[in-house]
Amino acid sequence: MPDFSFDLLSRRLFLGSAAFGVSTLTGLDLGRPAWSSSGRVTDTVRLTWGLSGLNLIAKERGEFDKILAKDGIKVEWLGPFPNHAPTLQAVTGGSADFSFGGSTTPALAAIIAGSPLVFTQFVVYEPRTTAIIAKDDSGINRIEDLVGKSVAVNRSGLGEFLLVAALEKHGIDRSTVKFVYLNPPDAAPALASGKVDAWSMWSPGVDIARLEYKAHDLFLEGRDLEFQIDYTSYLTTRKFATDNPALVRAVNDAFRAEGKWISENSREAEYIAQKAGKYSDQVRDRFIAMNRQYRYFSVDDKPFVADLQRAADWLTARNILPEPVKVTNHLV
Repeated sequence: MPDFSFDLLSRRLFLGSAAFGVSTLTGLDLGRPAWSSSGRVTDTVRLTWGLSGLNLIAKERGEFDKILAKDGIKVEWLGPFPNHAPTLQAVTGGSADFSFGGSTTPALAAIIAGSPLVFTQFVVYEPRTTAIIAKDDSGINRIEDLVGKSVAVNRSGLGEFLLVAALEKHGIDRSTVKFVYLNPPDAAPALASGKVDAWSMWSPGVDIARLEYKAHDLFLEGRDLEFQIDYTSYLTTRKFATDNPALVRAVNDAFRAEGKWISENSREAEYIAQKAGKYSDQVRDRFIAMNRQYRYFSVDDKPFVADLQRAADWLTARNILPEPVKVTNHLV
């Protein structure tokens, strides 16, 4: 799902928020327990959502709220957000408790910038459908045709890493292609108007653009990328997780239940998503045919965490992430 242009302003926001979090921790009464006997210090959890993905379906279907209500937990839904990084900013700034289940790459970038975020669990959904697309009348029909052209991507996110991987696979120097850093709401009209020549994007945006702008795939993640570099993830602040371990576990379990329902009821799930996303029946039917499956991984799944660390190292080596990060230091 994952994301956002992680520019200098965002970095300052995260650093400032992180400093606030540290000062708040310093002012705590260290004589009291870190959490109550119930495993939480609040009965309300504030969750973020966007116009696609699992969180949207969870919000619209209502069963997620009912599951948590059995434990006396009330859900507040905040959104819609366009991509993952703004939800990370909301969590860091204290206006939300969990990010909305999006790309690990901007999450790692935020952590590197100083945000006190920690991963609570991970999701892998298949098929992987992030793609680099160009309009049919653009004359761009293969990755090699991008030399001298501009491509809209989200910085430190799915769009950027997929373009880097595609260029690398085809032996093309990154400096010969112009990376244009745009959020999804800005990238779509930029492609439509010809202000950029191609767009690297995930579902459902890429599917809608492919249909509405008469575009085609140049590089498809699930088909052309042999390995996975970016995963879906949920994050909260370290303090929230420390104060509310039982609540974090309850939220994790509720998301797992929602993912199981979607995997087993993809047709119903796609109708729910279409109603909120307001896209065509043709796009909806394409998603139904995909029959998306969701698999969850806990933070103590060592093979998965090792795969994520390899992904982080790959991104760092290619300057998508600005410096190395040790994933195991940011898990709860």
